[in-house]
Amino acid sequence: MRTAKATAAAVTAVLGASAAAIAAGRLASDAALKAPAGRPLPTEPRLTVHSTAAGHITLTRDLASLRPGTYGLAGEGRHAVVGPVLASVPHAADTVVRRLESVTYGSVDPGTRAWLTPQVHTGDPASALGLDHADVVVPGELGGLPAWFVPQLRDTWVITVHGLGTTREHPLNIMGFLHHHGFPVLDLAYRGDPGAPRSPDGLHHLGAAEWRDLDAAIRYAVRQGARNVIVHGWSTGAAMALHAAAHSALRDRIRGLVLDSPVLSWEATLRALAGARRTPAALLPLAVRAAQGRTGLSRPRYAETLDPATLRVPTLIVHGPDDEVAPWALSRRLADRRPDLVSVHQVDDAPHNAMWNADPAAYEETLRRFLTPLM
Repeated sequence: MRTAKATAAAVTAVLGASAAAIAAGRLASDAALKAPAGRPLPTEPRLTVHSTAAGHITLTRDLASLRPGTYGLAGEGRHAVVGPVLASVPHAADTVVRRLESVTYGSVDPGTRAWLTPQVHTGDPASALGLDHADVVVPGELGGLPAWFVPQLRDTWVITVHGLGTTREHPLNIMGFLHHHGFPVLDLAYRGDPGAPRSPDGLHHLGAAEWRDLDAAIRYAVRQGARNVIVHGWSTGAAMALHAAAHSALRDRIRGLVLDSPVLSWEATLRALAGARRTPAALLPLAVRAAQGRTGLSRPRYAETLDPATLRVPTLIVHGPDDEVAPWALSRRLADRRPDLVSVHQVDDAPHNAMWNADPAAYEETLRRFLTPLM
């Protein structure tokens, strides 16, 4: 009897530990599967505002606050734009001074907690950039998808698709450039975004399901008169672009792809985001399995869709080795396997989604050279 009780207790303990491990894996997978649009990724540190004065802002010294370039500075109820580091301005050793370009709304008083974001602009194309636009609704399989359409003269449209941790405000960074070069732009909000339908399971599928909303946007563009489209995607939006190029019934209308910080392995991205939440390394495989069980994500199917052999159109990858969320090595491997179609612009000292922010002029010149033959 004592042996039976001991065995039962041991089994109960094992089952309890297994249940706890499964729950921990499920929670860890939320870092990617429930990443809210417009909220910072767990890789992005919170910074403290120490002071502001005459076009300067002093922030906590951190690798993030030392990044070159132009960024949004966001917090609860506030948004500002900060420019380059001003090393010549006197400051304490534990702080960094950057140029304060503008305060969009709210305040950045001393003691404010905020984070850097690649979203420099807020609002819509009219309020942010002074561009005439139409608020349109793209019919999707889950319902209407809100989008901004900025008209121009060319019959090749650019469809912009944001990625993890951002919203359709992120593509406003390059919308003025695209408008200047004559491209109509359709800036899409997809499932899970503010104003768009929820995914049926409430989870982000890292492009594997969301690409069907991009497919709907391509159909909409063609119905509205686009002869061809170029898809410019960031992060999981770049993964969506590759899915659409492989599977869309209108893939022959896709003339080119621009992949910024592309998520080419959902497992690597999930591990990175879970690890940034201080998930113990031993639990990361459980997070991957939990994600598979919750979403149906399949390693072979995802890899097959993103196989370089499936590429049929010119592709520009803009990425760099400092991306902690989407491995740079995978972008290099994709480019090395398809040198006939894929070109790469490497950006150093830029986090995920922020290749434009690090050096806007170089980014736009690279984009101009890529787009010119496709116009």
